[in-house]
Amino acid sequence: MANNENAELEELIRNATGGVPGGGVPALNPAATEGDNEEASFDIATLVLVARRSLLWILLLLILGGTASWLYLRYTKPVYKSSSLLKIDERNEGSALGLAGQMVPAVADKTHNTKLAGEVELIKSNIIYRRLKDSLALDVNYYVQGTVLESEMYGNSPFKILYKVRDNSAYNRRFELKFVDAKRVKIDYNEQSRPQSVEVALGTEVKLPGVTLQVVPTASLTPESLEDSYHFTIQDDISVNRYLNQNLTVEIVNPEANTIGISFSDFNATKAQDIVNKIDSVYLEEKLASKSEATRKQLRFLDMISEENRNNLQNAENNLQKFVQRSGSYDVKAEVTMLGTKLEKLETERLELNKKIVLLDEVSRMANQDQLTRDEGQSVQQSIPALATIEDPLLDGQLSDLNNLQWNLRRLSRSYTDKTEAVQAEQAKVAFARNSIRRLLKQNQRLLRSGLDELNAQQAKLTDAMQKLPAQGTEQARLQRPLELFEKSYLMLLDKKLEFNIEKAGATPDFDILSPASPPSAPISPNRLMVYAIGLVGGLVLGLGLVAVRYFMHNTVTNVRELERSTKASVLGIIPTYDKEKMEVSRLVVDKNPKSAISESIRSIRTNLDFISSSKKKRLISVTSTISGEGKTFVTVNLGGIIALSGQKVIILDLDMRKPKVNLAFGAENTKGISTILIERHGVQECIQPTSIDSMQFISAGPTPPNPSELILSAQFDKMIEELFLTYDVVLIDTPPVGLVTDGILIMRKADIPLYIVRAGYSNKSFLKNINRLIRSNNFTRMCTILNDAQSGGSYGYGYGYGYGYGYGAYGQGYYEEPATKTLTFGQKVKKLFT
Repeated sequence: MANNENAELEELIRNATGGVPGGGVPALNPAATEGDNEEASFDIATLVLVARRSLLWILLLLILGGTASWLYLRYTKPVYKSSSLLKIDERNEGSALGLAGQMVPAVADKTHNTKLAGEVELIKSNIIYRRLKDSLALDVNYYVQGTVLESEMYGNSPFKILYKVRDNSAYNRRFELKFVDAKRVKIDYNEQSRPQSVEVALGTEVKLPGVTLQVVPTASLTPESLEDSYHFTIQDDISVNRYLNQNLTVEIVNPEANTIGISFSDFNATKAQDIVNKIDSVYLEEKLASKSEATRKQLRFLDMISEENRNNLQNAENNLQKFVQRSGSYDVKAEVTMLGTKLEKLETERLELNKKIVLLDEVSRMANQDQLTRDEGQSVQQSIPALATIEDPLLDGQLSDLNNLQWNLRRLSRSYTDKTEAVQAEQAKVAFARNSIRRLLKQNQRLLRSGLDELNAQQAKLTDAMQKLPAQGTEQARLQRPLELFEKSYLMLLDKKLEFNIEKAGATPDFDILSPASPPSAPISPNRLMVYAIGLVGGLVLGLGLVAVRYFMHNTVTNVRELERSTKASVLGIIPTYDKEKMEVSRLVVDKNPKSAISESIRSIRTNLDFISSSKKKRLISVTSTISGEGKTFVTVNLGGIIALSGQKVIILDLDMRKPKVNLAFGAENTKGISTILIERHGVQECIQPTSIDSMQFISAGPTPPNPSELILSAQFDKMIEELFLTYDVVLIDTPPVGLVTDGILIMRKADIPLYIVRAGYSNKSFLKNINRLIRSNNFTRMCTILNDAQSGGSYGYGYGYGYGYGYGAYGQGYYEEPATKTLTFGQKVKKLFT
């Protein structure tokens, strides 16, 4: 199981370093133990280190950003913006005449936004542009060439161009102009991609391809202006319109207040101001002109419609007049009412006559009876009340006489018989009176029937007239409708004409310039503060990005804090960078520089080793690393030298049989050694080689065998160690890197103190995880780490047991001898600043 985990460890380290071993690559076990997949925590110390090393880069990027901002401002034309604020409304003064009710607009009211949007479009229309081009000289642009940039001369050009264009190709063409002297100029231009030149006197016309030019001097012509170089272009309408559209901004500021803002941007501040002011004035002129023209068109239309309507009204009146003359009635409805009244009256009279006739018949019947009243005291009027309606006094008198005669006869009859002369005489009177009444009644009945016939005739006549009235009414209504329609229209048109005449006289546009255009004091673009801020912020962001990139790309161990935080092994000490000389291979240096910082740091490691394993005992110490180049051979050789200088006998064994280096450190040969001892070709004593320190010897690796791992596992290896312990106090073994081969792990299991070398700025951070894995899988409880090649820029204190340690500074703090400082070249100084 341990072998399997070691194989996985080896592959993991190889992947981390990008190395590929010579042998087969074992697959990683996906079910790795806990801690192998832990993410690296945020390292503030590393970030501070990276930031400190990047300070110069950040400063340079800030300077670069500021320089870029200055160059942008230096070579960018400033843009100026001039603005005005208008209040637009319609106010009609016709209300002062007391005719406000007549001045309601003919069109439906629109919202403020719609009205103002229409005004915005009017200001940006070709109508205003055309008036603007007629008022301002926008057709020719004049420029003077500066040191770097060219500037437009608006209103201050020393010359003016008068032109007649014969060919549209002359528009938008650049013409260079240079004063030859105060009276002559030279004009350069391109014709079919070939440069052309002509000299002409001021005020003289010159014919060029497609255009005739005349250069006229202005009041701005001075002796100093003769030295400058100029050019001009003749703009066509499309170019001018495009220029105005691109730079003119018209927007609704406050819809409720009917305010519109007009602004114009240009490289020339005076030109921007003049254009805005001119737009205000031509807009006012266009508003007045368009309103007057609209009123005139409306009046012409009203006159035309009024004349046509008047003719129609006159024709309608003539037709109605002929109808009245033909029908004899002007108002058929009134005629119908009158005839109805007459018919009702005739019907009432007929009923009265019929009642009288019936009453006369009743009276005639009663006159033939023996008595007209119920008793002698009742009068005929009381007995026949309806008799009063006849209104005939003669009939009333005769009936009263008949009634009296009847009552006299009744009294005589009670006393006498019918044959009595008095009775007969009285009967004769009664018969005479009855006959007289009968004749009178017949006469009255004839008169009543005659009157009734006359009423019937009148009624028939009126009924016939009534039957003719509907046709006349229909014809009159047909004639009356167009008359009323034309009359109403005619009166309405007269009112409308009066309204528009009043509006024409009294309506004025309420056009107030709340804020006239003023010359801009500062450009709107580029904003100097903003440009510098962007440049500095950009440089700072790039600098911070550089720090972030360098931090995330910083995957090597740089300080002891990372080592302590990421591994479970104790940190035995730090070995500073040895920069006295450049070594191609590891060398023994502690004997030559016993008071140097590197010698003192290894002494500290030797002392800390005593806390782990007493120096009174025989000790087997293995030294390994993850990959080659981390300094395990250098540490092994010099640690052995320091231990040997303390009075102990030390033997160094080079078990890196694939890539031996210990013999190189001592400048010796490698013809025999560990490999030959383990195969029993040579004895131990034959292979021991001396060093410059009497109490320290070494055995080189010997020729490279095909099976180093099997030799280490052999019993001969253990016998060799036992034999060496008979003579030496400390056996130091330089093992192969555990990240490349497994030989080192086999040796570390046999060692009393396994040491693991980590090189600052070289060893990958992922290696630290594998130190923990080695400890866990092989139970290396005494494994210690050493940070090699650390930069001396601060003090480090490391202890084991009660905390023994030393401090190391840039100048040795006065405790040990430092090599003389070399004078750096300029290139080395720059390189040091940026690394």
